[in-house]
Amino acid sequence: MAAVPGIHHVTAIAGDPQANVDFYVGLLGLRLVKRTVNFEDPGTYHLYFGDHAGRPGTILTFFPWPGAPRGRHGVGQATSTAFAVPAGSIAFWTDRLAAAGVSFGEPVTRFDEGVLRLEDPDGLRLELVGRAVGMPDEPWDHGDVPAEHAIRGLAGVTIAERDAAATEALLVSALGFRRVGRAGMLTRLEAAGREPGAVVDLIEERDGTPGRIAVGTVHHVAFRARSDAEQQAWRTELLGAGLAVSPVRDRNYFRSIYFREPGGVLFEIATDLPGFAIDEPPAELGGALMLPPWLEPRRTELEAVLPPLSTRPGWRAA
Repeated sequence: MAAVPGIHHVTAIAGDPQANVDFYVGLLGLRLVKRTVNFEDPGTYHLYFGDHAGRPGTILTFFPWPGAPRGRHGVGQATSTAFAVPAGSIAFWTDRLAAAGVSFGEPVTRFDEGVLRLEDPDGLRLELVGRAVGMPDEPWDHGDVPAEHAIRGLAGVTIAERDAAATEALLVSALGFRRVGRAGMLTRLEAAGREPGAVVDLIEERDGTPGRIAVGTVHHVAFRARSDAEQQAWRTELLGAGLAVSPVRDRNYFRSIYFREPGGVLFEIATDLPGFAIDEPPAELGGALMLPPWLEPRRTELEAVLPPLSTRPGWRAA
């Protein structure tokens, strides 16, 4: 089988939805490409942030649960989500974060790339990675982040495991990643083609505390399938490897299957199509609450329980 092209999206859990939009749109300059609901819990928003079209490999999504407790970062969890920025833009971002009152770590070099570490308002761990190759040339440039410094998409994720070898074996043998580097206890895997979201870093913490999924943590990592046929082939492959894989689930903007890797992280394989422009014009993405056909009859009920949300935020510094 062909290798997966990389990450389709990462989904995390937030607290207040307005603070979430203010940070990712107002400060980081991403586009809110879809405002919908959690299909399993439709009284909760599902917010998608990405590039101008929400292309696979650029998307970070959130389930905002106001008032929910904070989670705990630990093993059996994706502990950090990285965005790619142009290689020379780390200094711009240190100045921007400092001006906004957002704390961040000293820039470091990892695998010959500059890395700036920070957290969002809910404590979700993020990185801005200065990457010279494998980035699209069409960032979202309608915010106040200059296009030459704008986020280009996902760089990848870091996953913490007690036994990183078992997770690496799955990613390599089943999904087609390849090992491209090692630094201490960190192993870098890369999907073919170096498209956005091509990197998975595995860190082994044999005595690490298990993570707890709640506010400020990653819920799951989704990899790409270019077509329904390719997704079905992956499902057959994973079932043959002895994994419990969900049936295909319709997420309206893509179709998904889910399974847990050996360390317990929830993985998804999502189709590239149909994409986010199936229910609103590309120029208007994220501007209104969009519901799938099976929830449209409940619109009045859902709008009454969802908190108000401005989709034209400014960043409110602490």
